[in-house]
Amino acid sequence: MYLIVIAWMYVVLMMSVAEATHPSGTLLGALVTFVLYGVGPVALVVYLMGAPSRRKAIKAREAAEATTMQPPSLEPDAGSHTAGSLAPVASDAGIAPVRKEP
Repeated sequence: MYLIVIAWMYVVLMMSVAEATHPSGTLLGALVTFVLYGVGPVALVVYLMGAPSRRKAIKAREAAEATTMQPPSLEPDAGSHTAGSLAPVASDAGIAPVRKEP
């Protein structure tokens, strides 16, 4: 893949040199030619062609992290409080007791 990139950059460089050395050409035109025909498209193609290898690297890193993680502890909560006692709520004076319908 990099051989094609190098070859295309050589072609674009020669196009830019031809633009700059032509009697009616300018250095600005050569720079625009180099950027728009060479650097921009080549950067995009290299980025898109490298996506599968980046995806594999991410999956490999996630797999390595998954194997090194400790499993969660299965021990119960060691607290001394009950899970949901209603005794403190019923003894509170601000809450009315629930009564049955007649």
